[in-house]
Amino acid sequence: MVLATDRLTIRVLYPHEWALQHEYEVQNKEHLAPWEPLRAPDYFTPAQCKARIAQRFTDYQAGCQLPLVAFEHQSGQLVAQACFSQIVRGPFQACYLGYSIDHRFQGQGLMFEMLSPCIEYIFAQLTLNRIMANYLPENKPSARLLARLGFVQEGLAKRYLKINGRWRDHVLTAKLSPYQQ
Repeated sequence: MVLATDRLTIRVLYPHEWALQHEYEVQNKEHLAPWEPLRAPDYFTPAQCKARIAQRFTDYQAGCQLPLVAFEHQSGQLVAQACFSQIVRGPFQACYLGYSIDHRFQGQGLMFEMLSPCIEYIFAQLTLNRIMANYLPENKPSARLLARLGFVQEGLAKRYLKINGRWRDHVLTAKLSPYQQ
Protein backbone atom coordinates (compact mmCIF):
# COMPACT_ATOMS: atom_id res chain seq x y z
CA MET A 1 0.00 0.00 0.00
CA VAL A 2 1.36 3.39 -1.03
CA LEU A 3 -0.36 6.74 -0.62
CA ALA A 4 0.91 9.96 -2.17
CA THR A 5 0.23 13.62 -1.46
CA ASP A 6 1.72 16.79 -2.91
CA ARG A 7 4.80 16.52 -0.69
CA LEU A 8 4.79 12.99 0.73
CA THR A 9 4.95 9.31 -0.12
CA ILE A 10 3.33 7.25 2.64
CA ARG A 11 3.88 3.53 3.06
CA VAL A 12 4.75 0.66 5.35
CA LEU A 13 8.43 0.32 6.24
CA TYR A 14 9.88 -3.09 5.32
CA PRO A 15 12.11 -4.94 7.82
CA HIS A 16 15.23 -4.49 5.69
CA GLU A 17 14.71 -0.70 5.92
CA TRP A 18 15.12 -0.66 9.71
CA ALA A 19 18.03 1.82 9.49
CA LEU A 20 15.65 4.55 8.29
CA GLN A 21 13.55 4.09 11.43
CA HIS A 22 16.65 3.94 13.60
CA GLU A 23 17.91 7.27 12.24
CA TYR A 24 14.47 8.84 12.81
CA GLU A 25 14.34 7.60 16.41
CA VAL A 26 17.88 8.73 17.26
CA GLN A 27 17.38 12.15 15.63
CA ASN A 28 14.13 12.70 17.55
CA LYS A 29 14.96 11.07 20.88
CA GLU A 30 14.86 14.29 22.92
CA HIS A 31 12.05 15.84 20.87
CA LEU A 32 9.68 12.91 21.47
CA ALA A 33 10.69 12.06 25.07
CA PRO A 34 8.05 14.30 26.76
CA TRP A 35 5.27 12.50 24.86
CA GLU A 36 6.39 8.87 25.14
CA PRO A 37 7.02 6.21 27.80
CA LEU A 38 10.50 6.05 29.32
CA ARG A 39 12.69 3.97 27.07
CA ALA A 40 15.03 1.22 28.26
CA PRO A 41 18.74 1.98 27.68
CA ASP A 42 18.91 -0.49 24.76
CA TYR A 43 15.75 0.84 23.05
CA PHE A 44 17.78 2.99 20.64
CA THR A 45 20.22 0.26 19.61
CA PRO A 46 20.19 -1.06 16.05
CA ALA A 47 19.27 -4.56 17.26
CA GLN A 48 16.20 -3.35 19.15
CA CYS A 49 15.10 -1.18 16.22
CA LYS A 50 15.43 -4.14 13.83
CA ALA A 51 13.28 -6.24 16.15
CA ARG A 52 10.60 -3.51 16.45
CA ILE A 53 10.38 -3.03 12.69
CA ALA A 54 10.17 -6.78 12.11
CA GLN A 55 7.37 -7.10 14.70
CA ARG A 56 5.47 -4.14 13.23
CA PHE A 57 5.68 -5.72 9.79
CA THR A 58 4.46 -9.07 11.15
CA ASP A 59 1.55 -7.31 12.88
CA TYR A 60 0.80 -5.42 9.65
CA GLN A 61 0.68 -8.68 7.70
CA ALA A 62 -1.65 -10.15 10.34
CA GLY A 63 -3.99 -7.15 10.06
CA CYS A 64 -3.40 -6.04 13.67
CA GLN A 65 -1.91 -2.67 12.82
CA LEU A 66 -1.03 -0.35 9.97
CA PRO A 67 2.38 1.22 10.72
CA LEU A 68 3.08 3.96 8.18
CA VAL A 69 5.96 6.31 7.49
CA ALA A 70 6.04 9.41 5.31
CA PHE A 71 8.93 10.35 3.05
CA GLU A 72 9.24 13.91 1.78
CA HIS A 73 9.41 13.92 -2.03
CA GLN A 74 12.00 16.71 -2.19
CA SER A 75 14.57 15.29 0.26
CA GLY A 76 13.58 11.61 0.30
CA GLN A 77 13.85 11.79 4.08
CA LEU A 78 11.57 9.97 6.53
CA VAL A 79 9.77 12.93 8.12
CA ALA A 80 6.80 11.48 10.01
CA GLN A 81 5.17 8.29 11.14
CA ALA A 82 1.70 7.14 12.11
CA CYS A 83 0.46 3.84 13.42
CA PHE A 84 -3.12 2.66 13.38
CA SER A 85 -2.79 0.01 16.08
CA GLN A 86 -4.88 -2.46 18.02
CA ILE A 87 -7.15 -2.96 15.02
CA VAL A 88 -10.22 -4.79 16.28
CA ARG A 89 -12.78 -6.36 13.97
CA GLY A 90 -16.14 -7.90 14.84
CA PRO A 91 -18.73 -5.53 16.26
CA PHE A 92 -16.11 -2.94 17.32
CA GLN A 93 -14.34 -2.20 13.98
CA ALA A 94 -11.93 0.30 15.51
CA CYS A 95 -8.29 1.20 16.08
CA TYR A 96 -6.01 3.64 17.88
CA LEU A 97 -3.90 6.27 16.16
CA GLY A 98 -0.45 7.36 17.28
CA TYR A 99 1.85 9.66 15.34
CA SER A 100 5.01 11.75 15.43
CA ILE A 101 6.93 14.13 13.22
CA ASP A 102 10.63 14.82 12.91
CA HIS A 103 11.50 17.97 14.88
CA ARG A 104 13.06 19.52 11.78
CA PHE A 105 9.76 19.34 9.88
CA GLN A 106 7.31 20.61 12.50
CA GLY A 107 4.97 23.48 11.67
CA GLN A 108 4.82 22.80 7.93
CA GLY A 109 1.45 21.02 7.83
CA LEU A 110 3.05 17.68 6.97
CA MET A 111 1.34 15.72 9.75
CA PHE A 112 -2.08 16.87 8.54
CA GLU A 113 -1.04 16.08 4.97
CA MET A 114 0.04 12.59 6.02
CA LEU A 115 -2.91 11.71 8.24
CA SER A 116 -5.71 12.92 5.95
CA PRO A 117 -5.29 10.22 3.27
CA CYS A 118 -4.37 7.61 5.89
CA ILE A 119 -7.64 8.19 7.73
CA GLU A 120 -9.54 7.99 4.45
CA TYR A 121 -7.79 4.67 3.73
CA ILE A 122 -8.73 3.30 7.17
CA PHE A 123 -12.40 4.14 6.65
CA ALA A 124 -12.81 3.44 2.92
CA GLN A 125 -10.46 0.48 2.39
CA LEU A 126 -10.23 -1.20 5.79
CA THR A 127 -13.87 -0.30 6.54
CA LEU A 128 -13.26 0.51 10.19
CA ASN A 129 -15.94 2.52 11.96
CA ARG A 130 -13.88 4.38 14.58
CA ILE A 131 -10.37 5.75 15.02
CA MET A 132 -9.39 6.80 18.54
CA ALA A 133 -6.53 9.18 19.32
CA ASN A 134 -5.56 10.41 22.76
CA TYR A 135 -3.23 13.23 23.80
CA LEU A 136 -1.80 14.93 26.87
CA PRO A 137 -3.89 17.98 27.82
CA GLU A 138 -0.91 20.34 27.42
CA ASN A 139 -0.13 19.06 23.91
CA LYS A 140 -1.85 21.91 22.09
CA PRO A 141 -0.40 21.06 18.65
CA SER A 142 -1.97 17.57 18.84
CA ALA A 143 -5.26 19.06 20.05
CA ARG A 144 -5.33 21.42 17.06
CA LEU A 145 -4.28 18.71 14.59
CA LEU A 146 -6.90 16.23 15.74
CA ALA A 147 -9.65 18.86 15.73
CA ARG A 148 -8.65 19.90 12.20
CA LEU A 149 -8.84 16.24 11.15
CA GLY A 150 -12.37 15.98 12.54
CA PHE A 151 -11.70 14.14 15.79
CA VAL A 152 -14.19 14.91 18.57
CA GLN A 153 -13.33 15.01 22.25
CA GLU A 154 -15.07 12.22 24.14
CA GLY A 155 -13.64 12.60 27.61
CA LEU A 156 -10.67 12.78 29.92
CA ALA A 157 -9.00 9.63 31.22
CA LYS A 158 -7.23 10.08 34.55
CA ARG A 159 -3.76 8.49 34.87
CA TYR A 160 -4.29 6.92 31.45
CA LEU A 161 -0.68 6.20 30.39
CA LYS A 162 2.72 6.33 32.03
CA ILE A 163 4.49 8.95 29.94
CA ASN A 164 8.07 10.01 30.56
CA GLY A 165 8.01 8.20 33.91
CA ARG A 166 4.73 9.62 35.28
CA TRP A 167 1.09 8.54 35.09
CA ARG A 168 -0.58 11.17 32.95
CA ASP A 169 -4.15 12.16 32.16
CA HIS A 170 -5.15 12.05 28.49
CA VAL A 171 -7.85 13.72 26.44
CA LEU A 172 -9.79 11.01 24.59
CA THR A 173 -10.89 11.76 21.03
CA ALA A 174 -12.40 9.76 18.19
CA LYS A 175 -13.38 10.13 14.57
CA LEU A 176 -16.20 8.07 13.08
CA SER A 177 -16.36 6.76 9.56
CA PRO A 178 -18.53 8.73 7.13
CA TYR A 179 -19.27 5.41 5.37
CA GLN A 180 -20.84 3.55 8.32
CA GLN A 181 -24.27 4.00 9.85
